[in-house]
This record gives sequence, structure tokens and C-alpha cells, in this order.
Amino acid sequence: MMRFRFPPRITALRAPVALLGAGLLSACAVGPDYKRPTVVVPAHFKEAGDGWKPAQPNDRHDRGAWWKRFGDPELDALEARVARSNQTVASYEAAYRRARAMVAEARASLFPTLGASGSASRARGAGRSTTAPGGINAGTSTLGNIFDLSLDASWEPDLWGRVRRQVSGAKASAQAAGSDLDNAKLSAQAMLAQSYFQLRALDATQRLLDDAVVGYQKSLQLTQNRYVQGVVARPDVLQAQTQLALAQAAATENEISRATYEHAIAVLVGEPASSFSLPRVPLAAVPPPLPAELPSMLLERRPDIAAAERRAAAANEQIGVAISAWFPSLNLSASGGFTSSTLAQWLTAPHLVWALGPQLVATLFDGGLRASQTEQARAAYDQGVANYRQTVLAAFQDVEDNLVSLRVLEQEVGMQQEAVGYARQALEVVTNQYKAGTVTYLEVITAQATLYSSEQKLAAIAGQRMVSAVGLVKALGGDWEVAPPRRE
Repeated sequence: MMRFRFPPRITALRAPVALLGAGLLSACAVGPDYKRPTVVVPAHFKEAGDGWKPAQPNDRHDRGAWWKRFGDPELDALEARVARSNQTVASYEAAYRRARAMVAEARASLFPTLGASGSASRARGAGRSTTAPGGINAGTSTLGNIFDLSLDASWEPDLWGRVRRQVSGAKASAQAAGSDLDNAKLSAQAMLAQSYFQLRALDATQRLLDDAVVGYQKSLQLTQNRYVQGVVARPDVLQAQTQLALAQAAATENEISRATYEHAIAVLVGEPASSFSLPRVPLAAVPPPLPAELPSMLLERRPDIAAAERRAAAANEQIGVAISAWFPSLNLSASGGFTSSTLAQWLTAPHLVWALGPQLVATLFDGGLRASQTEQARAAYDQGVANYRQTVLAAFQDVEDNLVSLRVLEQEVGMQQEAVGYARQALEVVTNQYKAGTVTYLEVITAQATLYSSEQKLAAIAGQRMVSAVGLVKALGGDWEVAPPRRE
């Protein structure tokens, strides 16, 4: 193993260079230091009452397996597949790993660069003569060997904090990418739950439509019997046949909607739609009860808010990077090695060569390039701040929308259940009257249509209520109860 040693004069310079390096590392970092932008937030959720503090981004809290609050084992199994199989989540996970690698790339500029090279060559060149005019004899040439071995080192001290700003900006971008990943997971999980509950609502509707078909078939049979007996006219039979055909068509159309949601769920869990299926189970779940007070800490965990705030921080660091271009840069370089024409004497002291020296570089005129780059950086930061504030405003709107939707839909479910009960009683009365011959078949059809329409609307409202419950979970950033912060 060959050892490389600098000559005494270079070795004696190591202490001053080390002191210089320590002083340069402690140099100032130009540009504004980041402060989280202020946002105007209301004192409370209008639809949830008082009892919470203003929110600040803090998505390090674990969002938990919030879907388990709905108590559906089939949904639990599907949600477990999202994080490991959803391709959108996989894409954001790769982007997060790339952003973390870019932090290491930016940090590498803080350290010196070392390089080594070695070569051996044989060359023919023109020979010299003392007798020929000019000392060159064009008719002769020399043949010789050249052996080189060198070690080079260079370092650009971070005088004005450019590299430190880049590292800080890369860290903020990586944190934003991590929040994007969390947001992708939360969005995919919420979309899966909403699609699942919509599918179950369609299963409930399908059962109602199947029951309606059976009911209309019985009514048609009754009408046909009465027609044979001469009690009713032919139009009553035609009306019964029409109602049956319409119910059968509606049941077929419902199958299309269910298949669409089933295909969407397949994509969310990373499986081809052709090989995925779910059993038919009518919706039975109800939204979990909300806590008496919704703490703002839930809103703090929204990953889209955290991502927007981190991007504003990254944009702020770019201002310092742009401003650092106005100042000169210093490059410290050193090189040493051996060069010789003979292999035997190659690595000996007489053939040692070395160089050491700093280089100071400054741009005197650039046609306004640095000014425009600085202005771009400031504008990008202002844009990031505006995006962050808009994200916070949209988050409050999202929460309020889902809160009012849940409250109104809960009331509507109760009223619709009463309507279904009344419609069922009305159908029983009208059917008995029709059998007694006191009313026409048109009234029976009207009562049947009212009942089945009311039941279908109740199933649709129940499904929409579950969709709003999932939407509120997503709007609040996860489960109702806040878990301890995650370890980074």
C-alpha cells in the first residue's frame, strides 16, 4: 500500500488553513431567516361550537386507523391494502425518497472534493540539435516515457450561507414531500371508504329494487286475475306491466353504478378491475359519534397544510441563495504528485510537484441576471405564502361543509324514515281498498311508487351521510383522537 506524504512546507500550512476554514464556516448567511407566515383563523368552528385553540401545522401526529371507527371488517381489510398496493401512494413514496436524497446531495457541497489520477504514456516528440539553426533539427525525434501520479483537493467555503440555505431548503422540500405522501395516503384511504359506502348504499338500493320487482309481479298477477274475472279493465293490466318493466330497468341501471364503484375500489387497492369483486351487502353502518368539542390539533395534522407551509419555507431559503450570488466566492485548492520519465525514479523526492493557493471570484457585470433571479425568488416565496394561507382557508371550509352536511343529513334521515313509514301504511290501505273494489288501480300504482321512491331516497341519504362522515375525517386530518407525535 503506497503512502502519500506532503512536503514539510505544505504540512506547515495545515494549521493556518484549518483556522481559516473554521472562520469561514462561521461566516454569516445572507438572506431573510424564515418565520412561519401568519394566518387569520376564526375563534371556533361555526358548525361545531366553541372550545378549541387556533391551529398551527403539526402533521407529525399519527392519523391512526380511523376507518376502524365504522366497524366494518371488509372495509378494514381493503384499507390495509391501500398503503402497500396503491400506485399513487407508491409514486409519492418514491418522490419522498428522492427528496431525501436531494438533501444529502445539497449537504455534500459543504465538504471538500478529493480526486486522484495516475497515468503512464510513451510519446514521440521533435529532437533538438545544437548545430542546426534555431536549435531544432527537424530530421530527428525523441522517444520517451511520462509517468504521472497526482492527488487534488478543492473546497469552496460557504462564506455567505449559500450552501446552508440550499441544505435548509432541501430539508423543507423533503418535509413537504413527506407531507404529500401522507396526504396521498389519507386521500386514497378516504376515497376508498367513500366509494365503499356508496357501493353499500347501492347494494341497499338494489335490494329495494329487487323487492319492488317482486311486489310489482304480485300486483300484476292480482290485476290479471281480476281482469280474467271481469272485475277490472285491460288498462289496469297494462299499467301493472308498465310498472314492472320500469322497476326491472331501474334494477339493471343500478347494477351499472355498483360496478363502477367496484372498479374504482379495485384501482385504489392496486388490483385489476377484471379480477376484483365484493359481495353484496346492504349498507348498515352509521357515522361514529363526534366528540363534544373538536380540538384544533386535529386540523393541525392536515398534511396539505403542512406541505404548503414547508414549501413556503423552502422558497424563503432560495432568496438567500439568490442574494449570495452578489458576493464573491472563494475556492481553496491544493494538488501534489509525482511526474517522471523513468519508472525507477518515479516516486522519489526530486520528482515531487505540488501547488497550493486560493482563488477569489466575483461577478462584476451580468446584465441584471442576479437582480432578476433575486426578484424571482422573492416572488416565489410570496406565492408560497399565499398558497399556504389559501390551503388553511380551504381546510376550514372543508371542515365546515362536512359538519353541516352531517348535521343536516342526520335530521333528513329521521324525517325520511317517517316518510317511509307513512308510505308503507298508505300502500297497505290502498291495496286493501283496491281488492275491495273501492279505488282504481292507478291509486295502487301511485302508492307503490311513493313507497319505493321514499325507500330509495332513504338509502341514498344514508350513503351520503357516510360519505360526509369520511369527508370530515379527511378534513380534520385523521382520527378524532390525537395520537402522540411520530418519530422522524
